[in-house]
Amino acid sequence: MLTYNSQLKKLALPEYGRNIQQMVDYCCTIDDREERNKCAHSIINTMSNLFPNVNEEADYKHKLWDHLAIMSDFKLDVDYPYEVIKPENLDTKPVPVKYKLEGIKMRHYGKIVDQMIERACEYPDGEEKDALVMLIANHMKKLIYQINNEDVEDAKIFKDLEFFSKGRIKLDAKTHSLHEFKIAPAQQQASSKKKKKK
Repeated sequence: MLTYNSQLKKLALPEYGRNIQQMVDYCCTIDDREERNKCAHSIINTMSNLFPNVNEEADYKHKLWDHLAIMSDFKLDVDYPYEVIKPENLDTKPVPVKYKLEGIKMRHYGKIVDQMIERACEYPDGEEKDALVMLIANHMKKLIYQINNEDVEDAKIFKDLEFFSKGRIKLDAKTHSLHEFKIAPAQQQASSKKKKKK
């Protein structure tokens, strides 16, 4: 009767395969420490040959010895040339990143648009401020168009701009107009089949 892999012991690191795992298991049974050390080094060399591209990585030997310890379930007593990973460090979770949570007035615009408008309000009146405001307004229209492909009226953008700026920036749709955005047509892939010559 055949024995299937699904019926065998689960591999700690399946990428090395069952043969390497059996070599590690055998190494753990060797009584003589010197022979056990030689066996461990042979296994490391075999593991290194399985993945030649790993040899280019920094500290690749250290990683291989870590993997050997993991595959032996940390039971292999040999003279490790590196300080190998500890069992308790296998499941360590990264320290959560603390984000400064701030209320976003309109999610489709995001926090950066809010900050850009606030910065534009600090500019002295003049051409530079007017140009910046129009750039922001066009960007706002583009952001809305990305979530809603229907035509967006400029008056709606100007109303949102006034809301974000707390009334400090007011644009009239009669005197100001924003860019018209359209969905770019999908590029057609060139046919790989060449026409047969008659």
